Amino acid sequence: MREFRVQSAVLVTVVAAVLGLVTGPALAADDDGHERIVGGSRVDEGTYPWVVRLSVGCGGTLVAPQVVLTAGHCVKGSGADTSMRITGGSVDLDSSRAQTVRSTQVYRAPGYSDATKGDDWALIALDQPFDLPTVTLASDTRYDQGRFTVMGWGSTKEGSATQQRKLRAVDVDYVSDSSCDRKYGKIGMEIVGSDMICAARTGKDSCQGDSGGPLVRLDATGSWLQIGIVSWGYGCARKNFPGVYGQVSTFSHDIAVGLAVLRSRLA
Repeated sequence: MREFRVQSAVLVTVVAAVLGLVTGPALAADDDGHERIVGGSRVDEGTYPWVVRLSVGCGGTLVAPQVVLTAGHCVKGSGADTSMRITGGSVDLDSSRAQTVRSTQVYRAPGYSDATKGDDWALIALDQPFDLPTVTLASDTRYDQGRFTVMGWGSTKEGSATQQRKLRAVDVDYVSDSSCDRKYGKIGMEIVGSDMICAARTGKDSCQGDSGGPLVRLDATGSWLQIGIVSWGYGCARKNFPGVYGQVSTFSHDIAVGLAVLRSRLA
């Protein structure tokens, strides 16, 4: 059985039966002895104020004070949904600074059917706005290359369902579509689509529980720009198998449409 990952903690049982359990990268120790992803580190408070955590075991970003962008496979579908709690405002989920609100509506990409087939994005409307900055989404491909940063509260070792209390981040490098296709083609998976972007560095990757979280980089003005959404991959940090992310620039217009729909419902 192919050990593919769809990086949502809440979907582990289902995905294990269909795609196989995730694997994780090697571990190292922080100065305080806590484990961390090799090459990554805990994030300082306030560094990425727009990243949030979903109670379903996914990440997300604030694209408007009252709307979160996440992966399509993190939600059940479009429509009313008050089941999710969204936490933001601190890298430490247990901090007194952390704020928690509830979901009210979901707008999932109309073309979504499976993470590996693309259109893996969704918007979640909240019952009240966060008093936090929002992230800017890439609207074209000019920054869809180079070195990126990916972050989340997900697992740090293979097969673990344990999620992190504190946000962690790691840098990964762009992998071209043709190279990514060749790598996955070796195991019969020639499915890296035009609305996906691949990124990797040896021993560095997003993993289970990081789904929906952001792949970002700095733009020419020094501002953070969201390039991708954590989506799927073959294991975690496996050599020759990059992580695969939803490519934000390819569906930025569709996201804008979804935002308009949710805003009309919030009005």
